[in-house]
Amino acid sequence: MSPFVELLDRLPEEERTILSLVYLQSRSVPEIAGLLSVPERAVHAVLERGRSRIASLISQAGESTR
Repeated sequence: MSPFVELLDRLPEEERTILSLVYLQSRSVPEIAGLLSVPERAVHAVLERGRSRIASLISQAGESTR
C-alpha cells in the first residue's frame, strides 16, 4: 500500500472519499459535487480540511522519526 493511501485510511470517511476521488481517480470538483449531490463549495471545504489533515499527519510522522 502506498504511503498516501495509508494516510487516507486515517482520515474521516468524508475526507477520505473526496480526496480519493480527486487524487486516485482524477475526478474534478464539479464531477464530485454531482456524484455526491453536494454543492461544489462543500467539496472545496472538505478538500481543504483533508489536505490540512494530511499535512498534519505527515508533519507528525516526520517529528516521530527524529
